[in-house]
Amino acid sequence: MRTLNYSTFRSTLAASMDKVINDHKPIIVTRGADKEAVIVMSFEDFKSYEETSYLMSSMNNFNRLNASIEEIEKGISSKHELIEE
Repeated sequence: MRTLNYSTFRSTLAASMDKVINDHKPIIVTRGADKEAVIVMSFEDFKSYEETSYLMSSMNNFNRLNASIEEIEKGISSKHELIEE
């Protein structure tokens, strides 16, 4: 993850935003001593983090997802056609 101080981030705002969107890597923006840093990330990446957090918040769902991943890695998964309603 890239780190920029506030002044550098401000002077390169447009380019920094483009880089975050294109690289899918957040930027840490520091604000000086005794002030908490912030993270700048694309909206799409933020939505992805939120969805992952939601899916993993239920232990049952977490276990089902991990079991499915294991099946895929072991090559024991199967493909099904989608059911149209």
